[in-house]
Amino acid sequence: MSNDAAAVTRLAADLVAIDSRSSVSNLPLADRIEAELAGFEIERLDYTDPQGVAKRALVAHRGPRGGYALSGHMDTVPGTGWTDPPWTPRIMDGVLHGLGSVDMKGPVAACIIAARGLPAHVPATLLLTADEETTKQGARIIAAQSKLAASLGLQGIVVAEPTGLAPVRGHRSHIEYTAIARGEQAHSSTGKGLNANWALIPFMAEMKAIYEKLRFDPAYHDAAYDPPFSDFNMVIDNHGTAVNVTVAQATVRIKFRRSRRIDVSGIEAAVQAAAKRAGVELAERREGTPPELPVDHPLIRLAVDITGKPAATAPYGTDASELQDIAPCVILGPGTIATAHTPRECVALADLAAAVPIFRRILSAGAAG
Repeated sequence: MSNDAAAVTRLAADLVAIDSRSSVSNLPLADRIEAELAGFEIERLDYTDPQGVAKRALVAHRGPRGGYALSGHMDTVPGTGWTDPPWTPRIMDGVLHGLGSVDMKGPVAACIIAARGLPAHVPATLLLTADEETTKQGARIIAAQSKLAASLGLQGIVVAEPTGLAPVRGHRSHIEYTAIARGEQAHSSTGKGLNANWALIPFMAEMKAIYEKLRFDPAYHDAAYDPPFSDFNMVIDNHGTAVNVTVAQATVRIKFRRSRRIDVSGIEAAVQAAAKRAGVELAERREGTPPELPVDHPLIRLAVDITGKPAATAPYGTDASELQDIAPCVILGPGTIATAHTPRECVALADLAAAVPIFRRILSAGAAG
């Protein structure tokens, strides 16, 4: 095993061993990462998330200004469904298993090993975020508040999400709707309560019609994406109400992913009108504009030339929706998204090792620019 391969394996396992679900503080993980960045100028961007949890985003830089940045997020999804200990990294047959191994502590480790292994004359920047799996608040804070990132004049950003080391030139971003209907809690046998679901059901019926329009109307399809139709996923919550209790609050959350080319203003207006008709409260939270670069963009050409793989698009979202405000973004990283967000999450160590020289070549291209 080469020095880089051994280093990325060790660091990836160390990062997996630290619980950094979006619901908990990532400060222990940020401290562990900072310990790997001797000689880098480091900017700490501390904030408190909407639940009052302390979070930190990091910007690290070494060398001249300019060049390219590597980016990854420090948080993970919850450990839902895991039977093995999620934060006990296990290496079996050349594969690292554990929560966050591919999404994206393994790729973050590859970014760190790549950046710190470059000579001093090559600009090397790391943008390390928090809350990518929920609100993307860490990326927004870097884009809006980082004095270091703003001072660098970056040419481009590699968001190292798992793509099989194939460049992704664009992806969808989402609007998250939350619709709340309110009732009055009572013992259901008394006839005294008011079940909030009765107000929510008409709203949900209209949402089903929107779902079908997005899925089956070619006017809302984008052939550059697989699948071509937008995701319009609904989650319903009665907040633990028992079956013999009238529902005091009923909540529907909808994640609506759209691509850059499609005009969805009519869909947005339809959601708002349906909520008004049903008398439910509606709130929305949206990511930035869906990032998408043309195939002939210099950053995409560079990524294609270095990897030897054609550029594609992806149906999911990443921090690129926010970081594109700093510089153009390409999504490119080791591993496959197939096991991410599952209790079988894993990444091949060979993939992590292969990412290191690719990331170094991209960063080195910044020295020539």
